[in-house]
Amino acid sequence: MVTFIQETLADIKKSFSDLSEITFVLPSKRAGGFLMNELKKESSKTQFAPIICSIEELVEELSNLKIIDNTELLFKSYEAYLKTAAIIAKDDFETYSTWATTLLNDFNEIDRYLVEPKPFFSYLANIKTLERWGVKDEKTELINNYLKFWESLPSFYENIQTLLLNENIGYQGMVYREAASNLEHYITSEKNKKHIFIGFNALNTAEQHIIQELLETGGTKVYWDTDLSFYEDTKHSASYFIRKYIAEWNYFQNEKPKFISENFEKPKNFQFVEVQKNVGQAKYVGELLASLSEEEISKTAIVLGDENLLVPLIYSLPENVKSLNITMGVSLKNFPAVVFFELLFAIHLQSTETFYYKDILSVLNHPLGTKLVPNTSEVSLSLTRGNITHISSKDLTALSDNSENSMLLLLFEDWKDNSKTAIETSLKILEVLLKKHKSSSVESAVLHQLNKVFSKIEALDQKYPYLQSIKSVGTLFAELTSTTSLDFEGDAYSGLQLMGVLETRVLDFENVIITSVNEGIFPSGKSNASFITYDLKQHFKLPLYTEKDAIYTYHFYRLLQRANNVILLYNSHSEGINTGEKSRFIRQLEIDKQPNHIIEKRILSPKVQIKAQGLKQIEKTGAVMQRIREIAEKGFSPSALTSYIRNPLDFYFQKILRLNQFEEVEETVAANTLGTIVHDTLETFYVPLEGTLLSIQNLKDMKVEIHDEVTKQFKITFKGGTFNKGKNLIIFEVAKRYISNFLDREIADVEAGNDIKIIKIETNLTFDVPIQELDFPVKIHGKVDRVDEYNGQLRIIDYKTGSVNQGDVELIEWEELTQDYKFSKAFQVLAYALMMNGEIPINNAEAGIISFKNLGSGFLKFGTKTSAYSKRDQQITSVTLETFTVELKKLILEICDPNIPFIEKEIA
Repeated sequence: MVTFIQETLADIKKSFSDLSEITFVLPSKRAGGFLMNELKKESSKTQFAPIICSIEELVEELSNLKIIDNTELLFKSYEAYLKTAAIIAKDDFETYSTWATTLLNDFNEIDRYLVEPKPFFSYLANIKTLERWGVKDEKTELINNYLKFWESLPSFYENIQTLLLNENIGYQGMVYREAASNLEHYITSEKNKKHIFIGFNALNTAEQHIIQELLETGGTKVYWDTDLSFYEDTKHSASYFIRKYIAEWNYFQNEKPKFISENFEKPKNFQFVEVQKNVGQAKYVGELLASLSEEEISKTAIVLGDENLLVPLIYSLPENVKSLNITMGVSLKNFPAVVFFELLFAIHLQSTETFYYKDILSVLNHPLGTKLVPNTSEVSLSLTRGNITHISSKDLTALSDNSENSMLLLLFEDWKDNSKTAIETSLKILEVLLKKHKSSSVESAVLHQLNKVFSKIEALDQKYPYLQSIKSVGTLFAELTSTTSLDFEGDAYSGLQLMGVLETRVLDFENVIITSVNEGIFPSGKSNASFITYDLKQHFKLPLYTEKDAIYTYHFYRLLQRANNVILLYNSHSEGINTGEKSRFIRQLEIDKQPNHIIEKRILSPKVQIKAQGLKQIEKTGAVMQRIREIAEKGFSPSALTSYIRNPLDFYFQKILRLNQFEEVEETVAANTLGTIVHDTLETFYVPLEGTLLSIQNLKDMKVEIHDEVTKQFKITFKGGTFNKGKNLIIFEVAKRYISNFLDREIADVEAGNDIKIIKIETNLTFDVPIQELDFPVKIHGKVDRVDEYNGQLRIIDYKTGSVNQGDVELIEWEELTQDYKFSKAFQVLAYALMMNGEIPINNAEAGIISFKNLGSGFLKFGTKTSAYSKRDQQITSVTLETFTVELKKLILEICDPNIPFIEKEIA
């Protein structure tokens, strides 16, 4: 394959014997590097190199101005904005920065296209005035200021120009305009200088003016890179600009254009590959490269339609890629270190004296946070155990080791919305982090770049007094990290080439792989980040979105011209704003298929293998049996036994391994916390009444104390949490209502003439279960909520804050009690009855549940039935307890049998 650069150099050598006298101008520095490399390869003897520069470097030379970076321009332009007397109502820098970038881009546009400022701004002001025709009433001060702003744009524009020219700097468009106006002087002073422009396509008016004027001198040539297939097709936008220039420029009335090749019609292999998601594209590219030889890889370029694919693609490269050149840098915003500072700034943007615990943990649990505060887990544990949702920086330091207090203060001490404090603190944090990182790591390189970013912000803050708040620093930080990149080092001219679309200009490759060839990405969709309306652009001959499409079309087809093998990948997954639609370019290749082109379509989908998973089972080892013996001797609780009934694995994890649920801060009162609060409140109320009959006065006295007692119990159980607002306030009121409704029911019972005698409240019970088959003692233990006598009838009561129905405490078949978790409530009340029998012999007692969510049903008594419709037997007798004991022993023997493993229960 003969590349465009090789073709161009061969033609130039026919006309010029000494290349050192020529100034080569290319679209980018990278293209210039490839040209120089080609000259080196072709040179057989030592000679002086020609001047090779980018178009931007040429216009800087012509204008005698240096192009300023966009961040400094923002500050400089604000200085000009403040000096513009015509603008009456001025925004602060923070507000100004939200809209100024768009306006400066528009200034840049009109300058590059050499639009006369005065008529343009006059037209724009008139349009903005017309937009306000819909306001029926008299114009307000706000509208008047708005219109005056547009009328004052010429003054603002002139002030920026004057300010920058005084320092011999300018934004890109301004430098282009200045270069175009200085061109005559340049031509006069450099009469014999020869210029060759290579590989240009879409030129702004200033560039067109410069090239045309230089062409008229006779020592200048232009080499276009397009194909006859597109050039002769007037509807094909790949050659839209080149056709336009050749038709309109005077130079081409007598001169034949160079270089219009005929390569696109040659044999080519195309693959259109539909892939699910971006990561699928990265993995597939890795597979493709793995099948290529080292020689083929060196002739291959991967072009990223979406540059966010760079990092996953780097991680997907196979081992046979020995040499790699990445022409684009990875944006800093893609690295975790930037996220760390974004989190930190977000915390300090809040105007509260305390920090939300999740915000604190997001910073401390970040990889950089753990490097700064190694004892993060202890701080996290202290917040969890104290159930602290909001905490001040002072209280936060009290939770940690004294050695780490200085770092915690550095991170969380109030910045008082001061920009200098924010910048200085960020630089101090980076200083500490850089000391802890190895100099060769990627993380270290990122931190060095971030240090440069904050140093730049600090320099700007010292030079300009406009950064007044943390938000303004955060906004500037976000802007700089999105435009700053971490660059890769590699051999630019050998091995695999990994590049963005713009880096492909002038370059050719035999094998081309293009990713993200999706509509809206390649080409990108319409962009409207401009104050210039469509009709205004049309009137002043500024580029429209149709021309932007033509630029993408040119880049795409130019890449294909000399390639032999082309693989186009697109993401077919529809998610968010990505519709999963393949690019119109792929459709165009299908419709306009050339006779020598072979097109293959592929749809990739991941292999899905569903493996049948059996139920887990855990054998009872000696250590497990020892732990079961310990539990049995201490006593099985009813809840532990019902957890075994529900799922033996739950029992194994909770009781054998003693694995607790993950501890976390309880922001919203949990159901078990509510239950504890209600239980403890009733315990406080009823314990003093043990052994006495309930009186109406007792109960009314309790009602008066409900608010204070529930508040007290909330503070004890829900420690650190707030319950004076939001969901927790509702739950607080629910707890009060539960107790109030319960006491109202008790009062109604007493008023109806019922005698209620409190026997025991929240009493710990233990009962020895005689099991001859086991060589160790077995107990059950638990805490019964309430035992009373209701008109002489002994009742064993368990409180439940959840919903329980009568059917949950009734049995037909006793075997179901230890097999079906549905009857766990019945199992528990029977266990309490059996334990109570050890202290008070039971005969014709009642045991059951009072459900606070189903209080209207009253005391839900345990009962047995012979069938679904038969009469209930709700008396608990010695026979009932004996029958229950038989089932209890079966369950305990199963748990204690070393030959029966813990088998996971399939839960529907």
